[in-house]
Amino acid sequence: MHDPRVLLDPGTEAVRRLARRGYTLDVSSLEELLSSRNAGIKAADDLRAESKKAAAEVGRTAKAGGDVTELKERARRLKDQIKEAEEKADQAAADLREWMLSIPNLPLDRIPDGFSDEDATEIRRWGTPPEFGFTPLDHVELGERTGILDFGRATKLSGPRFRVARGAGAALERGLVSFFLDLHTREHGYTEYAVPHLVAPSALVGTGQLPKFEEDLFRTAAGSRDLYLIPTAEVPLTNLHADEIVEPGQLPLAYTARTTCFRSEAGSYGRDTRGLIRLHEFEKVEMVRIVAADQSQNELEKLVGHAESVLQKLGLAHRTILLAAGDTGFGSQSTYDVEVWLPGQNTYREISSCSDCGQFQARRANIRTRTEDGKRELVATLNGSGLPIGRTMAALLENGQQADGSVVLPEALANYTGFGTIHADGKTD
Repeated sequence: MHDPRVLLDPGTEAVRRLARRGYTLDVSSLEELLSSRNAGIKAADDLRAESKKAAAEVGRTAKAGGDVTELKERARRLKDQIKEAEEKADQAAADLREWMLSIPNLPLDRIPDGFSDEDATEIRRWGTPPEFGFTPLDHVELGERTGILDFGRATKLSGPRFRVARGAGAALERGLVSFFLDLHTREHGYTEYAVPHLVAPSALVGTGQLPKFEEDLFRTAAGSRDLYLIPTAEVPLTNLHADEIVEPGQLPLAYTARTTCFRSEAGSYGRDTRGLIRLHEFEKVEMVRIVAADQSQNELEKLVGHAESVLQKLGLAHRTILLAAGDTGFGSQSTYDVEVWLPGQNTYREISSCSDCGQFQARRANIRTRTEDGKRELVATLNGSGLPIGRTMAALLENGQQADGSVVLPEALANYTGFGTIHADGKTD
């Protein structure tokens, strides 16, 4: 969310920057809503001042032995007027806030123009995609042939876009979680958290999923409680410090967590519906950094480096791209996507998205720190996948497949899985 006064400041060039996203800022509506809120606040303040004077006059008149009947009636009327004015001011503030919550973050000028992944700027590549002396299979065929993935039974249980992992498949998923968390906590300096998978609506407002993306969320209702299943651990990790002041000596904060994530993937039907790429329920290890605002771009470079490091230790070829303004997420001011090579699709596919949200989420969640002179200011927040279990598993199966139908896993996983090869019959050694 933004400070409405900042959006109206010509120096921010908000209209131009938002237009790069394809968003048209309605300046007239913003001015009207802001004026209405300010007028409501002033009206309530003026009435409170008048009420204070009326109360003092009642006291002076009573002390002098005068008749205060009419004065008390005037004071009572003022109280009623104050209540009405406060209700109008609160409604005007709520209308402005609701409108402001729909405005996306301002993209940085350093990111390219455009609206699709074709407009992204490639930053670097690592590794060489493997070459096969046979036609490589995709992870769905590999998983089902070896018996470690069962999409048919998952559909029987829950419908399409779910998966069941069995035997070596379940062990590989579990091993990947431990490998990712150990790497981030022991080498990258993150503190591991275990967080709820159900959160209040306010947490999703804080990170920007609500109100705009409600159709992408799974919602639950039990009695009088209204909770949502998290789409990513970014939501609870960032909101750990909602309505708090983080002392400057604590920054930067680096948090990681493994959670199950739930997404309805509204509007994505027909896209990546096969296999592990776009599920309704999946495991992911997330990274969140909370930093001083002037350090957010430097911290973004660290964050994407941590995501790339996971793939490098697994020996998976990948590339890193800087997304175009119109393809950058709602809450982000700049985003790197890390894309892993998938032989079954003969292309690079996104496996981690690392975003610098600037102060956008911090304003919504009210997360602040202090400057050197003691003033309060908003922090900056960043988030990135480090990594999703399903997509990483897909990459490992496809890149490690052998002509005999077996899959060879990276040596880095040996201590986490207890095996290095998944044979065509699903057995391991």
